[in-house]
Amino acid sequence: MNSYKLDEERINFLKQLSESFGPSGFEREVIKIVKDYASRFADETKSDKLGSTAFVVKGLSEKPKVLVAGHVDEVGFIVTSITKEGFLTFKPLGGWFSQVLLSQRVLIRAKDKKVLGVIASKPPHLLKEDERNKVITIDQMYIDIGASSKEEVEKIGIRIGDPVVPWSPFSLASNNTVVFGKAFDDRIGAFLAIEALRYIVENKVVHPNTYYATATVQEEVGLRGAQTTSSLVEPDVAIVAEVDISGDVPGINPAEAPTAMGKGPSIVTFDASMIPNERLKEFVISVAEENKIPYQLSVVPAGGTDGGRFHLYKTGCPSVVIGIPTRHIHSHVGVLSLNDVENAVKLIVELIRRLDLKTVESFTTI
Repeated sequence: MNSYKLDEERINFLKQLSESFGPSGFEREVIKIVKDYASRFADETKSDKLGSTAFVVKGLSEKPKVLVAGHVDEVGFIVTSITKEGFLTFKPLGGWFSQVLLSQRVLIRAKDKKVLGVIASKPPHLLKEDERNKVITIDQMYIDIGASSKEEVEKIGIRIGDPVVPWSPFSLASNNTVVFGKAFDDRIGAFLAIEALRYIVENKVVHPNTYYATATVQEEVGLRGAQTTSSLVEPDVAIVAEVDISGDVPGINPAEAPTAMGKGPSIVTFDASMIPNERLKEFVISVAEENKIPYQLSVVPAGGTDGGRFHLYKTGCPSVVIGIPTRHIHSHVGVLSLNDVENAVKLIVELIRRLDLKTVESFTTI
């Protein structure tokens, strides 16, 4: 796979994923895009009742079941009220830092349309001196859609409970190796799982297992899709494809976030939801080194992934996280390197080629 490169079709698919509408609990549009694309390569497609969807490729043996999963929900918002003046109040779906929100455009999905709005608050010209020095929190913000009354908003079709996402077009940087866009957390993970599936099928890669490339839902609100996916797939080993916090920006100590964009995918040594299976982690490292795939070791002490549910399935499932170092996650615009994406696909494919039953059982043998 040393010559593997993302082509225009693959980048366009990533663009489509990034720009699609799918906050936690409202992922149907994204899942349909994934299903239309990935089902062409799969032997079988399976879905749970929350919406998580697995694409199955049968190898030389039914066992082990190898799960590679990325969640497709993005951090977003939900409308909580409509003021008499026609403004929308909102609450977050997933984790947001208030300071990244003001003056940012959003899309509200009404019954049969998407409506553009902007997040705003009391104008700074009218703030008292002591107010200007305080952080404006989400409960002090509102969404302006250009309406002048509650009746006008209701006529447009917006209601309490409607979902909201950032409006952020996908674009390539001038060097053509870095991309900007929303929802890389974690559409990039779903992309990795599906791209590995496509490569395996189109190149007739022999693998001694059954591969489940899976798009999960509702990760940002408590790893909910991972819990139901575990019952759907019944994995013997799980690889979570995720973003990682890229620490190569001003103000970050390398001890806080040791990975950097463009230096290879990360292998997460622990996070707040899971300590990875030690032998599986070492296996991933050895496969990366054997194939001269650059990698970085990472720690995410204040974050978690779907691995937090997968590794606790039934009596336990050896699990590990492979990440794409990404700048500015949980904001309107993330930044990542396509070189890291290519290397992550290579690593995942090489792992699937080697994960036979004896190897997987060795991860948990005492």
